[in-house]
Amino acid sequence: MGNLSELSHVNVEENTIFEIQAALEKGELCSRDLVLYYLYRIAQYDQNGPKINSVLEINPDAIFIAEALDAERKSVGPRGLLHGIPVLLKDNIETNDRMHTTAGALALETHISSKDSFLVSKLREAGAIILGKTNMTEWANGMSSDMWAGYSARGGQVLNPYGDFFPGGSSTGSAAAVAANFTMVSVGTETSGSILSPSIQNSIVGIKPTVGLTSRGGIIPFSHSQDTAGPMARTVTDAAILLGILSGKDEDDPATWKNPYSTIDYITCLDLNGLKNANIGIFRKAPLTRYRDNEEYDEVLFENAVIQIKEAGANIIEDIDIPSFDRKWEWNKLNNEFKYNVEHYLQSLPSHLPVHTLSELIEWNKQNAERALKYGQNHLEYREQLSNPLNNSNYILELITDLYHSQNNGIDYALHKFGLDAIVFPSYVGADLCARAGYPSIAVPAGYKESGRPFGITFAGKAFSESVLIRIAFAFEQLTAHRKKPNL
Repeated sequence: MGNLSELSHVNVEENTIFEIQAALEKGELCSRDLVLYYLYRIAQYDQNGPKINSVLEINPDAIFIAEALDAERKSVGPRGLLHGIPVLLKDNIETNDRMHTTAGALALETHISSKDSFLVSKLREAGAIILGKTNMTEWANGMSSDMWAGYSARGGQVLNPYGDFFPGGSSTGSAAAVAANFTMVSVGTETSGSILSPSIQNSIVGIKPTVGLTSRGGIIPFSHSQDTAGPMARTVTDAAILLGILSGKDEDDPATWKNPYSTIDYITCLDLNGLKNANIGIFRKAPLTRYRDNEEYDEVLFENAVIQIKEAGANIIEDIDIPSFDRKWEWNKLNNEFKYNVEHYLQSLPSHLPVHTLSELIEWNKQNAERALKYGQNHLEYREQLSNPLNNSNYILELITDLYHSQNNGIDYALHKFGLDAIVFPSYVGADLCARAGYPSIAVPAGYKESGRPFGITFAGKAFSESVLIRIAFAFEQLTAHRKKPNL
């Protein structure tokens, strides 16, 4: 594998897409080498050694695609910044190739989609190389209350490359693969915390976009009111580049029709002075109960981050209030939307697959319990019993109530009352509030605990404020340079 080690002179591991493109243009590197390099690392560290277990499936055509893109670069030039750049996709994102799309479920392990998802079409048009699919929490954590984040029956357990720490979920493999340098960038999806949580835990940058900035088309669904796909990367720069490709109007997805920024170039938001004179609200009122465990929070690291934001020239507004943050939220909406959306998805699958309803899925899992039911399926069983999921008063009232309390009495309230450009949350404790609002957030590394466990902060804002959040997050990242690669 001598040729692969020679790639180190261009620092493939930690360079940004800008730097890799410069090396590609100079002929110091080709996309084929890049793919071989990542495949080598996956073989060495994901499948052996520490066995991170983040990559579920490799695209059998990845090397050929890279060779074709190398030839195209030489003959007509690159299509753009993603030309010849490897990307990994979460296993609930459909691709019309020789890879499967299963949401981590064994019942779908033979499913090959008949078409690309909308965002995959955009990636291919931009010249990206779909390197493979990443492991995830099965059914995006819709399977069982006992299931460990990052576990799927099809792929097993994803580990945190930084050590024996919580890996986050459900876009666990997408985060761990980026952190461990198995790809340049990856795509995750979020319903509530599924991009932000693993990004924080794996010390990477994750952008959970406004619902409607990126298309939901061709993604195995959970909640049509909250689902959104977004970039996961080692740097804000790479995340911004990828978000610009992923976003856009999809004629088949009404959520994207309201998007006023479908052609924005987020690279223009990479401003070193992005925090200067920005009004940043600090949210400190999250109780420890909002964390998965007490180890997720670190008061010293959070205070350091606040000081660093202030030193960058931001106007800090301390102890802001979000009236709805501590309200008792209901879960009928997500349960009913999962029942409707997954049932609808299963019904659309080809006839040769073994399951086409939730009840058939539950029964198939029971018949294959030794492989499929390590953690049970109580979430599936509960939701399967729901009737008229989108046509009952509890669901409709909660849908309306969620929007009011998360927007009018939540994020919008705080932004307006305190005159804010963004809110800073420790870790990802604001994820559920932003998810219910359909509003964007960006997770950024903010240091490491004494144990080596990563810590991060989340910047959140109003609908379609990604450009503001990227500007702020980039300035923070460049000022602090917190991220360190894991020792594999």
